[in-house]
Amino acid sequence: MKLLIVGRKPQEAAALLKKHGGAFRIVNTNPEAVVSYGGDGTLMESEYRYPGVPKLYLRNSRIGKLGHHKDNAAIIDHLAKGEYVISEHIKLEVSKSKKTLTGLNDIVVHNKDPRHAIRYTVSLNGDLMGGEIIGDGVVLATPLGSTGYYRSITDSYFESGIGLAFNNSTEQSDHIVLGENRVVTIEITRGPAVCYADNQKKFLELKEGDAVRVEKSSQVARIIKI
Repeated sequence: MKLLIVGRKPQEAAALLKKHGGAFRIVNTNPEAVVSYGGDGTLMESEYRYPGVPKLYLRNSRIGKLGHHKDNAAIIDHLAKGEYVISEHIKLEVSKSKKTLTGLNDIVVHNKDPRHAIRYTVSLNGDLMGGEIIGDGVVLATPLGSTGYYRSITDSYFESGIGLAFNNSTEQSDHIVLGENRVVTIEITRGPAVCYADNQKKFLELKEGDAVRVEKSSQVARIIKI
């Protein structure tokens, strides 16, 4: 199997893989699978750089949903023996005009200036949900991402759908788990704000009157499960 390693210490993962001799070949292009060696941030980077390619998540994560309950050597041993399955996970897409970002964990709309709250509205499938909301922003999460930013706001996570959470809103706004085919539109009524996906460097600038559309992506993430 041709494997490409993503992480801050690729040599550590490479040393583990080389113990299995001819079962694996480490490559720099066109991998059959990507070894994500690190935490949740590394997994997000791996999916951003190599979308759709199966990912093997190495190193246990304290709160992430994908941390294996085996040590890394045991995980690689199972992989070498073909003892694994590939699971598919939804991703989210946010669009503004012709600009699009795709996230494995979450899409976040946030105030650009932390000293000032933003005002915005949320619509579900075109229907306005309540009135204007004042706060720091809103988080839309996938099940994988629900143990991250979403959980820090809601103290909860979920197994299916799209999570919608409001960050520091002035009025009580309960978080909601939507069906995965719902389309969420967020319109800024007072900005400025920014919108970003996962830990990516790219982001969308939002001013008063701008709106973004968030929905399930046509892409899926493929994760190797041992």
